Order: sequence, then structure tokens, then C-alpha cells
Amino acid sequence: MSHHVLSLLVEDKPGLLTRVAGLFARRGFNIISLAVGTTEVPGLSRITVVVDVEGLPLEQVTKQLNKLVNVLKIVELDPSQSVQREHMLIKVRVDNTTRSQILEATNLFRARVVDVATDALVIEVTGDTAKVEALLRVLEPYGIKEIAQSGLLAMGRGSKSISERVLKNS
Repeated sequence: MSHHVLSLLVEDKPGLLTRVAGLFARRGFNIISLAVGTTEVPGLSRITVVVDVEGLPLEQVTKQLNKLVNVLKIVELDPSQSVQREHMLIKVRVDNTTRSQILEATNLFRARVVDVATDALVIEVTGDTAKVEALLRVLEPYGIKEIAQSGLLAMGRGSKSISERVLKNS
């Protein structure tokens, strides 16, 4: 699959996320991950979207996004030139014989146990996609009961800032 990570700097306005997601849907793009949050600039938000563009031109959708009034800047983030992290909560089945093995795996992946019950642990992990997927593969034989995952968060490396560029040009 051909995944691309886009970082959009947008005005924090009601309905904008719906318009952005709708634009991807109308063009036939599958959104793999979507994360939205405030930025260091009041009134602006960052949307990080991972899309599957297999067989479809990404340029077409970025041109359409640029036409939306409240979209200020779009940057495609190259994995080698950006920091990309996922955040996941994993509820895994445990018993007296497996608890120590699961705790050892959790420590090995620098994850944290955030909730303990007699028959389950909730583990929090943050890292790149490969790390998160590897932890899931290790925990799977024990019985994963539930997963909650945030959208991918990504930011370009170095001192340049997407919001600085936009504010400088305003």
C-alpha cells in the first residue's frame, strides 16, 4: 500500500474536519489515520492524516484541500524527515502464569502498565508504527481483549515550523 502522511494547518472552525474528511471520501481515498489538535498558535489546529493513495494521484486531493478557505498550509511529511508516533492502549488477558511474561514484554518495549485487574492489564505504548505492531504481535498469543489507538502524530524534523511559515507569509 502507498501511505502518505499529510500535515494540515487549519483555522479552528466548526465543520472544517467534516469538509476535509468528506473531500478525501469523495475522491476515493481511504483515511488510515486521522488526528486533530490545537497548535502553539491560538485559533489554529493541526490535522495529521494518513491516507492510502494506491492508484490515485495525491496531488489531486492536495489541490482540492488548498481550495478550502480555512486550510492554511499542507505539508507531506517524508518518514525520513519527520518524527512519527502512534499511541495505543492495549487490554490483554492475564493469569498467574502469564502475568510476569507480559510484564517483561511490556518493559522490553518501553511500554507502561496503566491499569491492573486480576484477569487483565491495560498497557500504554507510544512509538513508531513498527514498534507498536511488534508489541501487538508479542501480546497476541496471550489474548488481546481490546485496543484503543490514536491517529498517527507527525512533525517535521529540525527547527522549521509549519505555523511559523504560515504566520510569516500573513
